[in-house]
Amino acid sequence: MAKTRKPPRPKAETPKGFRDYFGAEVSQRAEMLGAIAAVYHRYGFDALESSAVETVEALGKFLPDVDRPNAGVFAWQEDAEAEKPGDWLALRYDLTAPLARVYAQHRNDLPSPYRRYAMGPVWRNEKPGPGRFRQFYQCDADTVGSASMAADAEICAMLADCLEEVGISRGDYVVRINNRKVLDGMMEWVGLLDANNPETNANQRGIAMRAIDKLDRLGLKAVQQLMQGGRMDESGDFTAGAGLSFAQAAWIGGVLGAKRKTNALTIQRLRELMVESARGREGVTELEEIAGLLAAQGYGPDRIVIDPSVVRGLGYYTGPVYEAELTFDILDDKGNKRQFGSVAGGGRYDDLVKRFTGQEVPATGISIGVDRLLAALREKGRMQSAEHGPVVVTVMDRERMADYQGMVAELRNAGLRAEVYLGNPKNFGNQLKYADRRNSPVAIIEGGDEKARGIVQIKDLILGAQIAQDATLEEWKDRPSQIEAPRGALVGKVRELLAGHGLLDARGGYA
Repeated sequence: MAKTRKPPRPKAETPKGFRDYFGAEVSQRAEMLGAIAAVYHRYGFDALESSAVETVEALGKFLPDVDRPNAGVFAWQEDAEAEKPGDWLALRYDLTAPLARVYAQHRNDLPSPYRRYAMGPVWRNEKPGPGRFRQFYQCDADTVGSASMAADAEICAMLADCLEEVGISRGDYVVRINNRKVLDGMMEWVGLLDANNPETNANQRGIAMRAIDKLDRLGLKAVQQLMQGGRMDESGDFTAGAGLSFAQAAWIGGVLGAKRKTNALTIQRLRELMVESARGREGVTELEEIAGLLAAQGYGPDRIVIDPSVVRGLGYYTGPVYEAELTFDILDDKGNKRQFGSVAGGGRYDDLVKRFTGQEVPATGISIGVDRLLAALREKGRMQSAEHGPVVVTVMDRERMADYQGMVAELRNAGLRAEVYLGNPKNFGNQLKYADRRNSPVAIIEGGDEKARGIVQIKDLILGAQIAQDATLEEWKDRPSQIEAPRGALVGKVRELLAGHGLLDARGGYA
C-alpha cells in the first residue's frame, strides 16, 4: 500500500511586492499620521473611512497605468462559476476614487462642500521594484462641491502646515503649483491638442507630457530632444519623441522656464506666453487668484511657488495641480548627492464624481505619500530608528507571579509602559537578553532576598549598554547602572531613570 504523502509545508515568506512592518515603524507611522490628522482637523476636515473594496465599475479607468485600464488592480469576480456571475470587485488603488463613490452615494446626507480626510493602505497590481511596493499607505484630504480657487489655496496651505507639523523645517520643502489648463494651452499652441477633438494627437501629447514630467531628472536639453525626434540615453536605449519642430520645442522650454523670483512675476510671464490660448489664459488667472489668497494668509514663495513645469500624471486632473517637494540633499546608492524629491501631490478633478451623477461636481485634494515622508523624517533625524521597549519586570520565583503582576500594574497605572517576563524564568540571563532585544530602558528585579528586605533592584539598561561600550568605568563611577530602592518607591525611581534619559512625555508618562 502506497504511503500517503504529507502536504508540503507552506513557505514562510512575504508575497512579492509586499512587506511586513514591525514595532517602531508602525509606531512612527501612527505618530506622523496623528500629527497630520490634527492639522486636517484644525482646518475643519472630517475623517472618513471607506471600504477597502470597491466594484471595478466604481473605480473606473483612472488607474495610474493608463496603458492598461483596470489591469493595475487586484480584482476578482463574485460567484465567478455561478450561472449568473456577480460583480467584479477590486482592492482600492487610491483613496480618491472611493471618495467619488461615497459622495455620489451619500450626497443628500453630506454637507456641501464636503471636506474629508482619509488615511489607510491602498493596493496596486504593478511590477514591484526598489522602494516600490504593491501595498502602501496614503494620507488624503479633499474638498468636494466647491469650484472656488479658495479651496485649492487652502489645500496648499494645509499641505505646507502638515510638513512643518511633522518636522520638515521651512526651507527644506516647497509646494509647487501649476494648472493643467496652462499645460493644455501649451499643447494647443504647438498643435498637439485640439479642444474640439481631444483624441487627436493623444499619443504625441502623452509623450510630450511625460517628457515634461522628467524635467527635474533629465534637464531641459533632454526634454526638448523628447519633444522633437527622440532621445538616446546613456545605456543606448532610444525613446521616440513627440515630433515637434525645434522652434516649438524651444517655445515649450520657454514656458517651462517661466518661473521667476516671485509668483507675481511668474504669472506675468505666463500671461505673455498664453496670449493666444483662451484656456491657457484661464489657467493663469486661476493661478493668480490662488497666489493672492495664499499671500493674504502669509504663504509666500519661500513655501509655495507657481511652477509651470509641474505635471501630475493622473488623467483626471482638470485645473490646478500641486506637488510638495523636499529640497534637502541625500546620498543615493552610488554615494552621489541628490534632492529627496516629491512626497505629496494632488490637484483639481471636476469630472470624477460626474461618472456617477451625470452632473459636474467640482473637487480638489491632496495625497501625501506616507512611506516617503517617513523616510524623509528619518533622513533629517526627526524619527528615531528604533523606539524603546517597555520596562520589564523579571521573574525570579514563578510561584510569586501575582507579586510581579502587581508591580507591573502599578507601573501601568502610573502611565508607564511595562510588562512581566512571560517566558521560562529558569535562566535569569535569558530574561535580560529578552529585555535587551526589546530595547527596554529598565529591568526590575525582586528575588526572595529583596522581597524579605522590602526592596527592589532597578537596572538601568541604557546606562549599562553605554558602560559596556566604554573601555573604562571611570566616567560612570557616580552613575551605577543598578540601584536598590524601597518597594514603595518603585514607580518614582523608575520615572526618575526614564526622565534622566529623556523618555517621559509631557504628562510624565512613558508609552
